[in-house]
Amino acid sequence: MSEPIFLTIDDTVVSVEPEATILQAATRIGIRIPTMCYHKATTSCAICRLCVVEVEGSRALIPSCVASAGPGMVVHTRTARVERVRRTILEMLASSIDLSEAPELQAHMRDYSVDITRYSGCQRRCPPILDDNPMYIRDYAKCVLCWRCVQVCAEDAQYTYAINFSGRGFETLISTFYDRPIMESTCVFCGQCLGVCPTNALKPKREWLLEQGQSLDEIIETTRIEKRTCMSRLADPSSEPERKQP
Repeated sequence: MSEPIFLTIDDTVVSVEPEATILQAATRIGIRIPTMCYHKATTSCAICRLCVVEVEGSRALIPSCVASAGPGMVVHTRTARVERVRRTILEMLASSIDLSEAPELQAHMRDYSVDITRYSGCQRRCPPILDDNPMYIRDYAKCVLCWRCVQVCAEDAQYTYAINFSGRGFETLISTFYDRPIMESTCVFCGQCLGVCPTNALKPKREWLLEQGQSLDEIIETTRIEKRTCMSRLADPSSEPERKQP
């Protein structure tokens, strides 16, 4: 068994296994580092950079979710530089994305005194809600591109590979291959993508219909009809107009 290593985080010495990350080491001693793309059920990818920390001797800030804890390392999690970066990331997200159903991010915004009007002149991301199956809706106006849903759909859990990134820059979205409807993808409706989404960009269809004011009886009937329609289309592809290949 490998010997534990010792490092200092915010003036507190902590011992961890050699393969531990800085985020794991901080969590062990009760230090809360904000995260967005990180989830315990998915592989850390350091996309969002919300979890950056300052390590003495390092020129750049370090993403704690992927950076290994090193022996003798001295880490600071709430310096002015770190807080400024986190605040800016959250302000930029709030300028273009609907975070109204993202409780964890809202808590971070309060913690870092985010000014949601700082980039108020920026263009908002307003793609239409995708309602193409009887199980869940996709509201990518709320999507922060955290990658969690793609990961659980792939090697981290389901091995279905129904979704991935599509587009570039501001136009980047989570999409199916060739932008096909979900029912024509490899999705098996396991629901794991909904479980890891931090913003409710993915939401169960019945919950969404309740929010639209439909009664329970109406919802049951609506989803029952949709299921029958989708299944008949899958069983008889000729029932739909032929689509042009991209």
